[in-house]
Amino acid sequence: MDDEARRVLIYRLGSLGDTVVALPALHLVARAFPDAERRLLTNFPVNVKAPAAAAVLGASGLVHGYFRYSVGSRSLLELLRLWWALVWWRPNVLVYLGAARGTDSARRDAWFFRACGVSRQIGVPLTPEMQANLPLDTEGVLEPECNRLVRNLSTLGAITIEDPSSWDLKLTAAERFAADQVLLPACGRPLLAVSVGTKVQAKDWGGENWKALLTALGKLYPTYALALLGAPEESEVSDFVAGGWRESAEQGSPVINLCGRLTPRESAACLALSHLFLGHDSGPMHLAAAVQTPCVAIFAARNLPRVWYPFGPHHRVIYHAVACAGCQLEVCEVERKRCLTSIRVAEVLAAVRQVLDHGSQVDARLLSSRNT
Repeated sequence: MDDEARRVLIYRLGSLGDTVVALPALHLVARAFPDAERRLLTNFPVNVKAPAAAAVLGASGLVHGYFRYSVGSRSLLELLRLWWALVWWRPNVLVYLGAARGTDSARRDAWFFRACGVSRQIGVPLTPEMQANLPLDTEGVLEPECNRLVRNLSTLGAITIEDPSSWDLKLTAAERFAADQVLLPACGRPLLAVSVGTKVQAKDWGGENWKALLTALGKLYPTYALALLGAPEESEVSDFVAGGWRESAEQGSPVINLCGRLTPRESAACLALSHLFLGHDSGPMHLAAAVQTPCVAIFAARNLPRVWYPFGPHHRVIYHAVACAGCQLEVCEVERKRCLTSIRVAEVLAAVRQVLDHGSQVDARLLSSRNT
């Protein structure tokens, strides 16, 4: 698109889910600047369970390198080092894919990048409209975050978010082979992928609920294999909830605990081989959606509905609207996670059955939940 843009700086913070949600925008940038060196300015992981953006994008070719800094740093020395690194690299263009943090914050970011010598800036959300997830209809259904990011890059052209190629992680043959190898114990059975971990207490449905759900699922789908994905720290709780499956599924039904054994991209390759993903609002959920695997996802109401749902029409989302919806809390003590504790095992079980029992016969678009 632009022969003069030789170095493109892309600004995007976050970890697994935030990076996956930005995939359509990253594909658009790669298409607009195919001959430029594209580097991502991102953050060091803020949690041991949070993979870095580089672990998600890998050898996709969407970006060619990284600059990193600590989110919220007040260290003048660290900021000066970042400034100097960017000045030395001399980017021609900034593509801004930051979260909506208010127009004042966006103006400060724009000033910083101008101080780094980047005069051409695309997507900086300097207006309320660019900050907001806009309503998609008269009922107030909000656009997903991936839509907002792409809309703010309209000067770069259009991209079809509904096209699976817009979510392509460009997994390598080696990553797919790694997935094949760890799933050998499944013995060719249909696969149910589950991730019960979460970085945020306010999103955690609870181990006992998950165990009860997997007990019921083991009885209903005894010929399936169960694969558990997540961070190393989630291996123990995953073993606990899988106890329900082991108790109720047919003898010898495989349970494969992959927590901590795979890279995010190898996990994506495993999810691509799964019939269904089941889990919280989480990074693994967004990975599953990116590889076109149907999701049944349990959402807290800390965010407004639909903004962070798995993208695509073939998912079921369980979200209970409560008076305190949109609280953004990471720890919920006063309301004791009312939005989550009101979700019953039977409700989630019914959503799973709708996907697994009818997915091959019913148009996938009819399976999209509109629960609010």
